[in-house]
Amino acid sequence: MVVETYSVPLDFPEGTNAILGYSHFIKTVEDLTEIISTTVPGAKFGIAFSEASGDRLVRYDGTDAELEKIAVDNILRISAGHTFMIILKNLYPINVLNAIKGCQEVGSIFAATSNPVEVIIAKGTRGNGVIGVVDGFSPVGVENENDKNTRRKFLREINYKK
Repeated sequence: MVVETYSVPLDFPEGTNAILGYSHFIKTVEDLTEIISTTVPGAKFGIAFSEASGDRLVRYDGTDAELEKIAVDNILRISAGHTFMIILKNLYPINVLNAIKGCQEVGSIFAATSNPVEVIIAKGTRGNGVIGVVDGFSPVGVENENDKNTRRKFLREINYKK
């Protein structure tokens, strides 16, 4: 059997964040919607889930129609069963990631980022599967003391550290 591999770039607007993961059940869409809504009340997001059996539909939900459409469009391009995509606006993955990972249907998280992302796909005889992701860009060096101070200052400016 020959497996073809290729990459699919995710497409989401600047100022948003994406979470790509694997989950095993149609209930995922409703559970993730509840998790995000109760973890960050008023959150703006869209979720899409690619069903791998039965009707094999892309299921979706969220609080923002534009973000829902972006999530659906990305899941259709990936075209791998049991994957989900969440597009977040005005919040970060760090705000919801542990709660999402605690969802009983979620098997793994491939990416949680605002960086450009390429999803590495394996095409088998029955469909596609996600092998992994390329998140952002390769490093170009090692931080120096000034870089460390800049990092520390930034984390305090955004109130992630005291």
